[in-house]
Amino acid sequence: MSPLPISYKKSGVDIDKADRLVDFIQKRAPAIGGFSGLFDLKLDGPGPYQLVASTDGVGTKLKIAFETDRHHTVGIDLVAMCVNDLITCGAKPLFFLDYYATGRLNLQKSKKILSGILEGCRQAKMTLLGGETAEMPGFYREGEYDLAGFSVGMVNKRNLIDGKEIARGDVILGLPSSGVHSNGFSLVRSVFKGSLLKKYAPRLLTPTKIYVSDIEKLARGLKKRGHRILGLAHITGGGLIENVPRILPSQCRAFFDRRLWRVPEIFCEIKRRGNVSESDMWRTFNMGIGMVVILRPQAVLEALKILQGSFVIGEIRKGMNGAEII
Repeated sequence: MSPLPISYKKSGVDIDKADRLVDFIQKRAPAIGGFSGLFDLKLDGPGPYQLVASTDGVGTKLKIAFETDRHHTVGIDLVAMCVNDLITCGAKPLFFLDYYATGRLNLQKSKKILSGILEGCRQAKMTLLGGETAEMPGFYREGEYDLAGFSVGMVNKRNLIDGKEIARGDVILGLPSSGVHSNGFSLVRSVFKGSLLKKYAPRLLTPTKIYVSDIEKLARGLKKRGHRILGLAHITGGGLIENVPRILPSQCRAFFDRRLWRVPEIFCEIKRRGNVSESDMWRTFNMGIGMVVILRPQAVLEALKILQGSFVIGEIRKGMNGAEII
């Protein structure tokens, strides 16, 4: 007998409601909406640079760290979730700030968490400039904590990646994820419980891949050959279906050919054990693709040489803004 179907919404996360909240905010603050926010540096008049900022947390992936007492990688997740958004506009990461809150400070555990943040900053080539450690007795359960982060970078307007020139016929390149990353864990925790959770915890806690070096290398290599990146999308909550359309012009539609890459086994396990629908899987998880790059067809072979391990996963066609898995 198959288990009762589990969905992200049944697990407590309503993506549609979250989308409505974003719409509400965007109407009142039009600058919001991209993967990161850009701010013109106007010291003595308009300049050639923009500051770029992004903020995020680790989410309920922390619950697995609590239950298994494994805390040394969640700091990497924190930096990754912020800086992977930051670089989608072509920004160079500069510095990071963290917020670490707990009911009662455990020095040994805290050192593991902060060591992870430092390692994430090293991978992202940015400085941990400061942060806040808040001890709030009675606010968090014993042994629990929360993490949030804030990253800042800078981009020369000439190097800005905004997706505006993406057109029909452009090619979609996928950079592999390291696993589930840091989204969809309310659903994950509905599937893996008790001894099963402990069995899968090492894989589930694999830290989110940081793409700073890969994107730097790709942009530099393509520029030498007269090519450039047209669009970048960090694949987080909402998966390929919701994140890639955020960078597409209104008359462009992304088509992903699922035969072009192998979905990692961990996602197959989640689907099978939770009886999760195909559509919910694609709308919740990265399904093996952590970052998407959109290029002109003539730049693809060079890109694949520069970033070995990346692969073509689809194309841009004319149509209403959106995405499809075919």
